[in-house]
Amino acid sequence: METTLLIIFLSLALATVLNLILKKLSISHIIGYILTGAIMAPIFDIGAHNDVLLLIAEFGIVFLMFTIGLEMPIDKLKKMKELLFLNGSLQVGISAIIIFLISKFIFAIDTNSSIIIALAFSLSSTAIVLSYLKQSKDIYTPYGESSTAILVFQDLAVIPILLLISFLSNETLSMSEIVLKTVLSAVIIIVFMFTIGKKASTWLLQFSSNSRLEELFLSSVMSILFGASILAHYLGFTYSLGAFIAGMIIAETKYHIKVESDIVSYKDLLLGTFFFSVGTKIDASFLISNIHYVFLIFIAVMLIKALVIYAIMRRKLNKSDSIKSALALCQVGEFSFAVFALASTDGLLENDTAKFLILVTTLSMILTPFIVNNIYKLASYFVVEFYESDKITPINKKDHIVICGYSMLGRIIAMQLNEKGKPFVIISDNLKHVLLARKNGYMAYFGHIEKLPVLESLKVDEAQSIIVALSNLKEKRLICEAILNFKADSKLIVKIDSLDEKKELRDLNINQFVHSQLETAKLIVDKALDIQN
Repeated sequence: METTLLIIFLSLALATVLNLILKKLSISHIIGYILTGAIMAPIFDIGAHNDVLLLIAEFGIVFLMFTIGLEMPIDKLKKMKELLFLNGSLQVGISAIIIFLISKFIFAIDTNSSIIIALAFSLSSTAIVLSYLKQSKDIYTPYGESSTAILVFQDLAVIPILLLISFLSNETLSMSEIVLKTVLSAVIIIVFMFTIGKKASTWLLQFSSNSRLEELFLSSVMSILFGASILAHYLGFTYSLGAFIAGMIIAETKYHIKVESDIVSYKDLLLGTFFFSVGTKIDASFLISNIHYVFLIFIAVMLIKALVIYAIMRRKLNKSDSIKSALALCQVGEFSFAVFALASTDGLLENDTAKFLILVTTLSMILTPFIVNNIYKLASYFVVEFYESDKITPINKKDHIVICGYSMLGRIIAMQLNEKGKPFVIISDNLKHVLLARKNGYMAYFGHIEKLPVLESLKVDEAQSIIVALSNLKEKRLICEAILNFKADSKLIVKIDSLDEKKELRDLNINQFVHSQLETAKLIVDKALDIQN
């Protein structure tokens, strides 16, 4: 017990110190947790008995997938079906085929091992990439939505991959029996979760919410999350799949925003534990003796995956978004650890081979935070975007007005401010609108104002006011939250289209709501009275 407490104390202290240093160097905290695990593992021999640690770490992924499910109501998932199933199957399939051929015919690895390596290396890191996409709000961009869809498909693909390993190592069950069992289990969990489970979850959340006891509401959320995860695992699936379905169910209720805000701290803490566990897998002596081979393979794998993902995305997305998706998903993911571990235990992979593959996976995950945190800058080396958000130099203005959006309303606002001689700047994530504004002689930039670098470059903290002239409610909320987090007393003027929108935004410190229909009605009445006079 004392040793365990000592390990926890030293791990927390070391992780805190490392992350404080890394933060000053603008390096992701993920690296701090991985380094902590790598340092602590040999000192206390954590890798030899870390079953409990791995279980706790796995629930970091469970909480992450639950929050992703909260962002994926059924209607949205239906709209993403092409991105999810077509792009996902193409990415996993083509990547696996190429890596299999290289493994089998260039490195002369046996067929079963080559299949396992190919499928494991086709997976990407849900934990790192989705954490970044949610934090940066890129999950709502075209490349973010496409990347999320592929990651969700990959998590689903883990199930047949693990079943395939069981089939390859078990001569008593036929493939048809395994497939039949899997399909039957999938039907059971889907039917149960979206009928009885959905009704029970809604009732439980409503009951606990009416009690006005925060701990009761949180315990209800945890009950739903753990119950769905355990059910999925009992039926042969991953814990994270059950969590994802639970998130989807709650996303259909009015409690989804509160649920996400309540569990965010638990998710972050458990994800930290997961990245710590990744660090414990680093065998320093083995890495040093095989460093040239490890780096060669991990660079080759990331390059192959990047090219495959770029080619798939280019079918529907522009060059810039395709490159960003390729960069975001080119690493090897955390579920590969489970694949290699199971294959090694079942005798399908030699221990040294599994150790080598785990090192390749770990190194690719260590590199990923550097890639995703600088994804716009890296993409700009391959394609120059017109007025990309990371290229906005700080403007030389003060007491100016920031206009968010340049649709018809934004154009009228800009025209009237220009006539009055008021300084303003336009920001939009629609490139056509930016080009049009520039053509009209206005200062306009392409980018997402909810990002901190953009807020700083536009000097939002020194602006007289910020006008949000958008129609999408979710975008309005994201922008307003980002601006208020940047400067709490910002003067926000938000265009709304209904009283329901005002209710959705009333918890934010917004100075002025302008009801588009109400203001239009007043103007029409004034004009009508003028005609009578």
